[in-house]
Amino acid sequence: MLELTNKQQADSPTIGNPRQVQSLLGENEAEGVDFLSAHPLLTFVMTGWIRDNGLVSQLNRGTFYGSRNQRGELDGVALVGHVNLFETTSESALSAFAELIKACPSAHVVMGQQQRVSRLMSYYTPGAQPPRKTFRELLFEQRSKERVEDPVSCLRRATIDELDLVVPVHAAMTVEETGVNPLEVDPLGFRKRCARRIQQGRVWVCIKDEQLVFKADVITDLPEVNYLEGIYVRPEDRGHGLGARCMRQLTNVLLTHTKSVCAMTKEEKSAAAAEACYRNAGYRLRERYETVYLEQKSDAMVN
Repeated sequence: MLELTNKQQADSPTIGNPRQVQSLLGENEAEGVDFLSAHPLLTFVMTGWIRDNGLVSQLNRGTFYGSRNQRGELDGVALVGHVNLFETTSESALSAFAELIKACPSAHVVMGQQQRVSRLMSYYTPGAQPPRKTFRELLFEQRSKERVEDPVSCLRRATIDELDLVVPVHAAMTVEETGVNPLEVDPLGFRKRCARRIQQGRVWVCIKDEQLVFKADVITDLPEVNYLEGIYVRPEDRGHGLGARCMRQLTNVLLTHTKSVCAMTKEEKSAAAAEACYRNAGYRLRERYETVYLEQKSDAMVN
């Protein structure tokens, strides 16, 4: 994993001249968040992790970098590590970030707005192994509360005692999406991340007869955007409206403290049910994303 101490960050090389691309320090946090805030629907994951963990933290599983123009102003911010995210206003910054990702041994996945990821990968691919998997995703958003005529009485935040219900379901979803079983490559780390999210009050569940019927994880909790991921409906309950009811009810709760709630689904036939669920909950298509899984340079490839 590409992790640097404060001293290592201060000593990290400048890439390009006169452009400067260097790892960001804690003192750059406000500046970085301000830059990312210009496009919240494109940067909510980075902003959310900075708010949760700080700009410099092992919990980010990577390092935040900033690109500066000749005036010393930020024209790009990227998280380079397990998950690679970026926001730029400069093509040369995009190129520099692609080189950093290419050199990162733990780089697992690149994700972002579809056209931007395609441009970044045009700089990444020369001299690198081709991605092992690429798929497009649809970002749906809801900004207003919907009427809930039939509330789901069991919908609530998960407790840490329910970790053993959440972990296998979340792991199975990761296997389906990535082809990698986190319980095989990093079981302790995966359980710790699931537990932390539960302890943060970010995992919502519906449990009936000691079985997990519905689950959703609040990955990003910001005043501007709450982002949901890991949305699960038990197979035998799919197609009966339970998912849409839970999503509508949960979204109403989240909209009491945020302006927008977002969720993503793959842009393919197999994800048609998830898309229908979001639309039935009142969500609207806002952005097209692309997720690229890279060939692994190390064993650190867990969700």
